[in-house]
Amino acid sequence: MTAPRSTAAPARPPVPFDQLRDRLRAVVGAAHVLTDPKATRRYSRGYRFGQGRVEAVVRPGSLVEQWRAFRSCVEAGRIVIMQAANTGLTGGSTPDGNDYDRPVVVISTLRMTAVHLIEGGRQVICLPGASLDQLELMLKPLGREPHSVIGSSCIGASVVGGVCNNSGGSLIQRGPAYTQMALYARVGAGGRVELVNHLGVALGDDPETVLARVEAGDFQPGEILADDRRQASDGDYARRVRDVDADSPARFNADPDRLFEASGSAGKAVVFAVRLDTFPAAGETGVFYIGANDPAVLTRIRRDILSDFEHLPVAGEYMHRDCYDIARKYGKDTFLAIRILGTGRIGRLFGMKSRFDAFVEDLGFLPKYLGDRLLQFASGLFPEHLPARMNQYRDRFEHHLMLKMSGEGVEEARAYLARTLTDDAAAFFECTPDEGARAFLHRFAAAGAAVRYRAVHHRQVSDIVALDIALRRNDRDWMEVLPEDVRRPILKSLYYGHFFCHVFHQDYIVAKGHDPIALEHRMWDLLDQRRAAYPAEHNVGHLYKASPAQAAHFKRLDPCNCLNPGIGMTSRRAEWV
Repeated sequence: MTAPRSTAAPARPPVPFDQLRDRLRAVVGAAHVLTDPKATRRYSRGYRFGQGRVEAVVRPGSLVEQWRAFRSCVEAGRIVIMQAANTGLTGGSTPDGNDYDRPVVVISTLRMTAVHLIEGGRQVICLPGASLDQLELMLKPLGREPHSVIGSSCIGASVVGGVCNNSGGSLIQRGPAYTQMALYARVGAGGRVELVNHLGVALGDDPETVLARVEAGDFQPGEILADDRRQASDGDYARRVRDVDADSPARFNADPDRLFEASGSAGKAVVFAVRLDTFPAAGETGVFYIGANDPAVLTRIRRDILSDFEHLPVAGEYMHRDCYDIARKYGKDTFLAIRILGTGRIGRLFGMKSRFDAFVEDLGFLPKYLGDRLLQFASGLFPEHLPARMNQYRDRFEHHLMLKMSGEGVEEARAYLARTLTDDAAAFFECTPDEGARAFLHRFAAAGAAVRYRAVHHRQVSDIVALDIALRRNDRDWMEVLPEDVRRPILKSLYYGHFFCHVFHQDYIVAKGHDPIALEHRMWDLLDQRRAAYPAEHNVGHLYKASPAQAAHFKRLDPCNCLNPGIGMTSRRAEWV
């Protein structure tokens, strides 16, 4: 018999659902309390992993409503799962199974999207539903950018979600999403809900007044406090990433130095707003496409650029040839959708697809994964979307690196590559603006390609093992070589990642008849032998054990275990592991 997910007693005795439902309806309106499984489906299933039964999904339209809804759920003895865009890959924004000891309520924050520019746009205050794409568009006229400008932002990822997960992003100079300035709620040891205002904005003491004023932007410049003791970004990252001889990763989710209140909270705090730095947008940029057959060539490039260049790259993204091929075919519709419609509409398209999938599933007689199969068929009707020079490099080289430089760094890289890559074993070309945009978009379309492959070939595929790992900065042997017993059950291996940060995404498509979980645990042993840190970007979710530092952080934020008790536990037990 499986042990219950949590043996921690709820803060108060559970109340009947009818009473809780009526109270939630009074708070947010009946239209925003979802109970039908068809309506809750898109909130109760993860993008790649995690699903389970929910008693209700609540969609507050204001911070005060979010506060009241959260208090109502705690007082009713419910488990609460906070959710924004639900783009995570480890299931941390959804339930995992149906064996919790209390009913689960999901609170979705997507209706609260306000962003307030402060300090002349040098900083922002973002509400929990604000997306990276939205923030990028708001900052563009000011010549500034958010922490991350592509990647998860393509599918509507929220700013707050990135902070809560210490997500890394692709931009080398900026490090993981991080702030010590947040407005959040926690449940104290006695079960009492407390509001903590560390935004650095003087808003009063009454919780609902504070929340209403933040949402409205009702504060004057004199009420925005400067506090040198609190950071609104990871200002030390450029120095860290340049230290290529350090025997530790540059960044990873469980870094104890970057676990602070909302940052790294992974859903164990109810976050209402975060205050973040913004960054000057890169001026003139250039993209260099590099191909090599020997991983040591790329190792040398990484170490030389980080150690010796005056100007750090803007981004440096890696793809293996096999990943290139899978993304070219199974990520094509994502590529085209972003290319044609822009990133702002992708989240809505995902929502439409989820509703279509629910409709098909409810009918019962239509083919499995019909939505994915239709999209895959449609994408094949479009002409080739990748530049000819990229496809030629695909044929010549196993390893692909996209290097983006800005300002004087463009000439610095141009001269370095011309004198370094002088034989047929490796080469480069300087992209046109269109080629550069397509190269990076192709790289980021790879993130969903394995999911599409699984759907289209579900009769041959057991599941996906998706790892994101951070290697030590001094690790020269970054290309994985799997033992035969591990490699044998794998149909496809997809390697891609943020090369200069030494953070890699590794997706393995596992053949039918093999246990993906057992295979993943075997891979963990191999990663431990390499002294890699994992997960590196997508946080522990329901797949990984929380590190001791993370477990202590979660306990401080949620001593009563009211918020998603499964986070950071790979077993069904209540103890932190």
